[in-house]
Amino acid sequence: MIPAAFAYERAGSVDEALAMLGSDEDAKLLAGGHSLIPLLRLRFARPSTLIDIGRLSELRYVREDDDRIAIGALTRHADLVRDPVLAAHCPLISDAAAGIGDAQVRHRGTIGGSIAHGDPASDLATIVLTLDADLVVRGPNGERTIPAAEFFTGMFETALAREEILTEIRVSKVQEGTYLKIARRSEDWATVGVAAARVEGRVQVGLTSMGATPLRARSVEDALAGGATSSDAATHTADGTSPPSDVSGSGEYRAHLAQVLVRRALEQL
Repeated sequence: MIPAAFAYERAGSVDEALAMLGSDEDAKLLAGGHSLIPLLRLRFARPSTLIDIGRLSELRYVREDDDRIAIGALTRHADLVRDPVLAAHCPLISDAAAGIGDAQVRHRGTIGGSIAHGDPASDLATIVLTLDADLVVRGPNGERTIPAAEFFTGMFETALAREEILTEIRVSKVQEGTYLKIARRSEDWATVGVAAARVEGRVQVGLTSMGATPLRARSVEDALAGGATSSDAATHTADGTSPPSDVSGSGEYRAHLAQVLVRRALEQL
């Protein structure tokens, strides 16, 4: 299908992109484009203007920030895979990024675009939620920081205001972590995904495609904190979730897969 007509602007800086957003209430940001372009082609999205921020090198970096790691929102998945800072201090992100799509997707898609899209099937959205990341956004009133636990508000909905841009993701240094997922085909979105990481001595678990947003498996975490085995803790995986039923599988099937993957992920830690 052919997208509806739109104007195209290329921003030369974050401030310029913010000014463009402020002048057109129907404008949308274009980063890597792998989430937005399919919506344009199906006419589910009909922006009046596309503001291309994909070439803003100021938002493409990975660097140590004391006991945390700062990741620019336009850092591409392929860069996450091979970044030495992440390899040394948070390999969970690199490993998850390596399983996203195919090589073309990884060389164009960005971590910020994936997170800001608010897709409950997003691998990296689940990862940042599991790691208690802080998401830095910039808008006309300046900069603010949103905890990942407060960022995802609904299906394809986030706490980002219309005139704000996600600029940075901040995560703790985490050595022990794993991400497992099941997909119908090797390059598909996850039918179900599970992240598990040991953060400051506590095991934290995140779920992909088990509700309208990425989710934390709080009941699993509490069971582990109380001394439960991996197998026993995994029986609480579906608590508080609402897995969808679609062409990839029923809600019951997803709940079963998630329990199996949680047990496996915990056993790998």
